[in-house]
Amino acid sequence: MQTQFNDPLLLAGKVLTFLMQGALALGGALVAIMIPVVIFFQDEINSEITAEQADIVTKLPIMPLIGLFALILVAVALAFLFFGKLRAIIGTVGERDPFVPENADRLSFMAWTMLSIQVLMIPLAGLALIVATWADAAGHEKVTVDAGLNLTGLLLVVVLFILARVFKHGAAMREDLEGTV
Repeated sequence: MQTQFNDPLLLAGKVLTFLMQGALALGGALVAIMIPVVIFFQDEINSEITAEQADIVTKLPIMPLIGLFALILVAVALAFLFFGKLRAIIGTVGERDPFVPENADRLSFMAWTMLSIQVLMIPLAGLALIVATWADAAGHEKVTVDAGLNLTGLLLVVVLFILARVFKHGAAMREDLEGTV
C-alpha cells in the first residue's frame, strides 16, 4: 500500500520522530563515550580538579557517575525504541490502515517502555543527587537535580495502555467485519 503523507501533521510527526531518534542516537553515543573516559581518566580528572582548587579534598565519585551514565544510556535507548514504534504507527496511519494488530502491540510496547523509563528515573535521581552533592562540595555553582517519577509520564503510560486496548479491539472488529463480507 502506498504511503500517503499529504497530511502535514503526519509528515511533521514522521520528521519529528526521525529527528528525535537522531538526537537520541547522538546523545546516547556521547554518553557511551563518557563512561570509558571517566573510567580510564579518573586520576587525570581528579588531578585537574585538585590543581584548579587545592582546597577540594573530595574526589570525583566515579561509581555513582558511571552508574548515572549507564542509567541515562538505558533511558536513551528505551526512548529511541519508543520513537521508532511511534514512527511505525504514523506510517500505518499514512497508509490509511491504522487498526492493525501490530499497532496494538506497538502501543503496548510503548507503554511498557515509558513505564520502564519512569522507574529508571528513581535510581537515576538518586545517583544524580550524589554527583550534584559532590559538585556543590567541589565549589561549583549550585547544581540541582530535577529527576524522579513524573506524573505526566505516568499518565502517558495509562493512556498508551488504554489506546493499545482500543487498537486491539478495533483490529479484532475489523477482522470480524472482513470475515462476514
